[in-house]
Amino acid sequence: MFTGFVCGIGSLQERAGARFVITCPYRRGSLKEAASIACDGCCLTIVDIGKAKGKGAAVAVEASNETLARTTLGAWRVGRHINLERALALGEELGGHLVTGHIDGRARIVARQPDGDSVRFTLEADTALAPFIAAKGSVALDGVSLTINEVDGTRFGVNIIPYTLAHTTWGDRRPSDLVNLEVDLLARYAARLRAQEGLAP
Repeated sequence: MFTGFVCGIGSLQERAGARFVITCPYRRGSLKEAASIACDGCCLTIVDIGKAKGKGAAVAVEASNETLARTTLGAWRVGRHINLERALALGEELGGHLVTGHIDGRARIVARQPDGDSVRFTLEADTALAPFIAAKGSVALDGVSLTINEVDGTRFGVNIIPYTLAHTTWGDRRPSDLVNLEVDLLARYAARLRAQEGLAP
């Protein structure tokens, strides 16, 4: 379980099919094999830990075909910057909202524009995911917990403050980029219950 509070930016050092080696700012001794780590919001298992070429560690993770098809991982190339979050420990502060790391799909950025000191992004989600996105609700985009400003059909807007732009990969995001999308956990289960009752989402 995660909170959508990114605690480091990694870089893709190597890729061999569905195996990715990512440099991270964490000490090697603080990492454990078989632990979970969110990479651009996608929960992956650490299968190996090594020394990075610079400071920090290099972790190897592996992805299933389902993950490659549903997320942006299939298009990752060496050098890509990646939002990282370590798994939430019991008793730690819940900085964002409850995030599972189970990506529902991808959203496309359709607009980026200044909004005071912040930046407003407009994104478009798949039609099947749109019912789970609500104004003033929560969403995780590339692993970052964000509040939805407004919704218009399959499009929705978020506002990102300067701190988040500087400490995540969102400062580099531009229109046409695809990002990993995880809808709010409560919305997902509420829709499932309604479906069992024969009601529309």
